[in-house]
Amino acid sequence: MAVQNILQYESTIWATADLLRGCGIKESEWPSYMMPFFALVMIESRLVRMFDELKAELGEDTLTEIEPEDLTALIQDKGQGYNDYIFEKNQTLKDICQNDKSFDVDFEAYLHGFDGETKDLLGVDASEGEKFLDMKGVIAKLKAKRVLLGYTKEWSSIDLKPFDNSAITTLEEHIKRRWADISADTAGEQYTPDDVIALIAEIIASKIKDSDRLLKIYDCTCGGGNLLFGVEDRINVKVKRLTQTFGQDWNDALYALAKIESRFRIDSKIEHGNTLTNDKFDNDEFEVVIANPPYGVDWKGFKKDIDNDKTQRFQYLPSVSDGQLLFMQHLISKLNADGIGVVVHNGSTLFSGDAGSAESNIRKWMLDIDIVEAIIQLPTDEFFNTGIYTYLWVLNKNKPDNCKDRVMLINASEKFTPLKKNKGSKRKEVDEANRLEIVETLAQFTDNDYARVFDKEFFYFNKQAIRLTNVDEQGRTFANYLEKGKSSLKLKPVKLENGERTITEFTILSPPEPDSNKHVDSWKDLETYYKEDIKPFVEQLKKDNEKLRIAAEEWDTSSGKKQLSIVNYQFSIEEETLVKEILGKQEALGCGKIVVKSVFKKKTKKLPERIEITVELMPDYQKDYEIIPFYRDETENQAAIEAFMAKYITKPFEYLENVVGVEINFNKVFYKPEKLRSVEEILEDIAALDEELRVLEEGLAL
Repeated sequence: MAVQNILQYESTIWATADLLRGCGIKESEWPSYMMPFFALVMIESRLVRMFDELKAELGEDTLTEIEPEDLTALIQDKGQGYNDYIFEKNQTLKDICQNDKSFDVDFEAYLHGFDGETKDLLGVDASEGEKFLDMKGVIAKLKAKRVLLGYTKEWSSIDLKPFDNSAITTLEEHIKRRWADISADTAGEQYTPDDVIALIAEIIASKIKDSDRLLKIYDCTCGGGNLLFGVEDRINVKVKRLTQTFGQDWNDALYALAKIESRFRIDSKIEHGNTLTNDKFDNDEFEVVIANPPYGVDWKGFKKDIDNDKTQRFQYLPSVSDGQLLFMQHLISKLNADGIGVVVHNGSTLFSGDAGSAESNIRKWMLDIDIVEAIIQLPTDEFFNTGIYTYLWVLNKNKPDNCKDRVMLINASEKFTPLKKNKGSKRKEVDEANRLEIVETLAQFTDNDYARVFDKEFFYFNKQAIRLTNVDEQGRTFANYLEKGKSSLKLKPVKLENGERTITEFTILSPPEPDSNKHVDSWKDLETYYKEDIKPFVEQLKKDNEKLRIAAEEWDTSSGKKQLSIVNYQFSIEEETLVKEILGKQEALGCGKIVVKSVFKKKTKKLPERIEITVELMPDYQKDYEIIPFYRDETENQAAIEAFMAKYITKPFEYLENVVGVEINFNKVFYKPEKLRSVEEILEDIAALDEELRVLEEGLAL
C-alpha cells in the first residue's frame, strides 16, 4: 500500500491526545503518554502481520498441528518478538477492549504475554532504574485519571497491519516530528527533519557504488532512529547494497523506540548507553557514520570517565559546556579506511575556542589528517526546536585526488523553499531540487556563486605572541638604562609616598601604635595590620602608579666623589617616562614602571614576624598577539610573520611563542557588502520629502 495512505493515521493518532488534554495533562507531557501506546500498536501490527504471513507460508491446517512450544520457537526465531495472547489466544488489543469488566485483568495479562525483551522496552514491569517507555508508570497515571480504558480503546482502533515496515517507519517519523514540536526534552531532542535526512542520504549515496559488500551504517546518538533508518531506507532506493544499521542512545524512551523498530529490519543492532563513556561497538568500524548529536550539552557529569578514557579516540577534550566535538572525534575513530560520514552540528564547532584551545586543536587535527571534504551551511529555521544555522560536516577518509588537502564550503543558506505551514520553529525545507543541486555542487568540487574550494591551510592562522617594549615620546625605554643582564633596578627606599599616607620603612617588624581617630584600644596584630592596612594600600598603588613617588638612598658620583644621596623616582604622564631627580636635577630614564609589592612573612628561627615591601623599577613590557595568515611551508610562513611585523609593529619587540589555530568562518568567506544607493537617488528622495512637507505646510496655513 502506498506510503502516503498511511499518513491518514497521523491525525487519528494525534487525536488520542484529546483525552489527555481533557484530563488536565500538559501538552509538553503528551509524548511520554503517547510513546508507549504507539510502540504497542506498532509491535502488535507487525506481529499480526508476521503471523498472517506464517499462516500463508505453512497453511492454517499445518499451523494448527504444530505443538505450542514449537510454534513459539518458530516465531521467536524470527527475532521480532512474541505475544501469547496474539499467537495462542488469537486476541488483539482491540479484542481486550471490548469487555469493560475484564479489561484491567486482560490488559495486564496481554502486556505480560510479550517476550521478555519487549516487556523491558515497553517498561511493563519497570520500577527502579531503566524504565524505557515506562508503560507501567503511564498506566498508573491514567488509572488515577480514570481514563485508562478509554485511552487504550482510542489506540486499539488504529490498525497498521495492512502497511509494510517502510510505511510504518514513515508514519513513526511524522509522529516523532509532532512530538518534537511540543517537547524538546523528549523526541525533539534528537529529531532530524525529513529533508535534512534526505540530503544526508543523497550525499552518502553519491559516494558509494553498487556492490555485494555489506554497507555498515552507524549513528552514535541515534535517538528514536529516524536519521539512522531514514538514511538506510533512502540509500536502499538509490544504491544496490546490503545494509546493516548500528545505533546507540542514552535516552531510555528514544532507545526503546529505535530498538523496537530495529527488530523489524533485516539486520539492525541498537544498544542503550552513553556512547562517550560506554561504546557498545568498541571493536567495530563502519563504512558510513551519521549523527545529529545534541548541541551545547555539557559533559561535566561524566568528565572523570572522559578524562580517564583508554580508547585513544579523543585527541583533545573540548570545554565541558559543549560535547559536540567529543562526538565528532568518536565518529572519526569509528570510520574504516574508506569510510565516509555526515555529521550535523551548530556553528560553535566551526569557531569556538582560540588558537591553542582544545576546540581549535580538534579542528586542526581534522584538517591535518585531511578527513574533512566539505562543510555545508543549511538555512536557518530548518529544525523543529531552534532557528539557528546548522552545518553538515562531510567526512571522507579516502578523498578523491582533486579533493585531497582541500575543503569545500557550500553556503546553502538560501537553498530552500518556505513551508506553507510552520512546524514549530521549522519554517523552511531544502526541497528535492535544491538537494540535488547541492550534491552536484559537492561532486563537481569547483567554485560557483555559493560554493568555494580552499586549500585546507586557508583556515589556519598564526597567533604570534610578542613582548613589546613601550617607549616614551623620545623613543626611550628604561631597558636601556639597566646594566647588561639586569631586568630591573631594585631600590632601597627611605620613603614610599602616595599623597595622603607614607610608609617609611621597607620591613615592618612590629605593629603600629593605636590610632586614636579609629578608637582602637589595643595594637592590631601584625598579620591583621597587613591585611587591613598595608595590602590594600599597596594594591591601590598598583592602580595609581602614575601618582607614585619613590624616595631612595643611592650613591651619587656626579660631584666627582661618591656620596650617599636621596633620589626621587616618579612617572611623568606627560612624557610617558620615568624621571629621576637628585639634588634638584631631573633625568628622563625612558618608559618604564614602578612596581611595589608587599608580603607578610611568618616568624622563622632566624627572622621575626614581619611585613616586607619591595620596590623595583623595570621596563614597561606588554604582551601582545598578532593574527597572521598561515603558510604550509615553514620558511615561507616565518617570512610572512616577519614581513607582518616589519609593516605593522613600530615598537621594539621580542618573539614569544607562536600557536597555529584553525577557524572556519562562513560569514568572512561569503560576505556580500550591501549595495549603497547613489547620491542622485538619495537627493531625489530628499526633494520628494521636501515637496510633501511644503504641501502639508500649505494645508495647515489654510
